[in-house]
Amino acid sequence: MEQYAIKGGNPLVGEVEIGGAKNAALGVLAAAIMTDDTVIVDNLPDVRDINVLMNAMESIGVVINRTDRHTVKINGSMIHGFVIEDEFIKKIRASYYLLGALLGKYKHGEVALPGGCNIGSRKIDLHIKGFKALGAEVKIEHGLIIAKAEKLKGAHIYLDTVSVGATINIMLAAVLAEGKTVIENAAKEPHVVDVANFLNSMGANIKGAGTDVVRITGVPRLHATEYSIIPDQIEAGTFMLAAAITKGDVTVKNVIPKHLESTSAKLIEMGCQIEESDDAVRVVASRRLESTQVKTLPYPGFPTDMQPQISVALALAQGTSIVTESIFDNRFKYVDELAKMGSDIKVEGNTAIIAGVKHFTSANLTAPDLRAGAALVLACLTAEGFSTVEDIKYIERGYEDFHIKLQGLGAQIDKVESDKDLQKFKFKVG
Repeated sequence: MEQYAIKGGNPLVGEVEIGGAKNAALGVLAAAIMTDDTVIVDNLPDVRDINVLMNAMESIGVVINRTDRHTVKINGSMIHGFVIEDEFIKKIRASYYLLGALLGKYKHGEVALPGGCNIGSRKIDLHIKGFKALGAEVKIEHGLIIAKAEKLKGAHIYLDTVSVGATINIMLAAVLAEGKTVIENAAKEPHVVDVANFLNSMGANIKGAGTDVVRITGVPRLHATEYSIIPDQIEAGTFMLAAAITKGDVTVKNVIPKHLESTSAKLIEMGCQIEESDDAVRVVASRRLESTQVKTLPYPGFPTDMQPQISVALALAQGTSIVTESIFDNRFKYVDELAKMGSDIKVEGNTAIIAGVKHFTSANLTAPDLRAGAALVLACLTAEGFSTVEDIKYIERGYEDFHIKLQGLGAQIDKVESDKDLQKFKFKVG
């Protein structure tokens, strides 16, 4: 089984290029099937989640032509089915965006109930509430969510809790509905804005994306477009934390610094120096980090997807920190793994009390989910001795060439498949 082999102790130094935003790309790809014209999408990250979604799209007749590693041509004129099977939704929750897209275009979509990443429940009830408000009949049968409508009509929809998935899915269904739709308490995340901008480039009429009120005026059809995905703020944030954790000096390129403000602010509180330019952020950590308090919140608050990475940094900081997880339950599963390295973290409900230690020691770890897996790799990069991280399939869901980008910054890390490969790695790096 593939795993990362890591020898810790090197500060990360240099420049790293950030890819397209996975979470934006998932919504954009689903939206691309809503026209019969050919759509070109570039700056697409080559990660497992994206490839699984494209397989799901091809399974219903979408024609996808990958012109290079990060660019695809998509044509949705040959769609012959409305059912997204269990095998795809089990691998990737965002397959449910195809429900909104199919319902919007054909007034019929069927998607298996989502399972998902191991970080607690992500309910689909707000999606269903939105589809019903637009005039769809929604039922659950044989493990499928089935949404059908004679026609969709604009509606006023208030989301009980801020939900990125529901905001995007309702937006997809509403762009071809008759009349006006208003989504209140909408999610403001950059990837919501990116999906709205993409739909507008296809001829949709969406205003207010990025605020808590999104207004959509239905149009009769959408047309061809060429579009470039925004940079991935979570990948960028992960490399920013990698610099802090390893006492390094890393310039993170191809980013939108405004999307990283909450992460930058915490790093400054912890004693890092941050330099911003138009499309890059430099993080310099020259001394031991300071403790701080972190609470995850919807954008523009501190992202839940950055919580494990900052917790690893705080586990090495001077003093006691408190991290409160307010978005997902079950997101502290990595704490048991960090304990193997000598961390001192107590979890009470949705709060982690972190007493900083001076250093980590090497250990053999298992990634429990995508972001926690990346965070454990960062922990290993600063630990004394050789470590391994298993179940890296989770990490590869959202990070393209993660170990290769880390190697470019001076990390001693490689992907290995066998004990023999592991011994070779240990011999090579000494």
